[in-house]
Amino acid sequence: MTSSEDPYHRLANGVRKPDPTLGTRQEERAIVEPVPPAPEPLRAGEPAHVRPKRERVVLADARQVPGRMRGRIELEEQTSWGKRLVGDLVKAQLRTSVLLAVLVVGVLGALPVLFFLLPGFARFTVIGIPVPWILLGLLPFPFLFAVGLWYNRLAEGHERDFVDMIEN
Repeated sequence: MTSSEDPYHRLANGVRKPDPTLGTRQEERAIVEPVPPAPEPLRAGEPAHVRPKRERVVLADARQVPGRMRGRIELEEQTSWGKRLVGDLVKAQLRTSVLLAVLVVGVLGALPVLFFLLPGFARFTVIGIPVPWILLGLLPFPFLFAVGLWYNRLAEGHERDFVDMIEN
């Protein structure tokens, strides 16, 4: 069969159409073939143990549907559809990182402006330590750590959503 006859390789305006069977459920069962029984014990005086019936199981996951494999194949072969899926994941990760970077720059950049606009606040001390030293030298580290944890949680959520989309 040529690629023009193959329904999986149809092109529309130079872009490959997605697999029409993607996401459909088709039930498949594992094939079980009987195997001859185990040989009898070699020594005549030993009692024969009760042996379970042996079966050969052809590996086929009944829960695995062809649509799930098709999504993984799209990613592995880096087809136009697979590239688009990965591109969407990268865009979501980039959007999250840029928004959190703007938050960090906004909060940490606002502190010097606050001290410039309110000079009395800049001269305020706590336990003999000037407030600007505390706010600019000590507190950014826990703040950056918390933002990093938040980003990690959001990024893992994006990746979980991506995997769920591919597998379903």
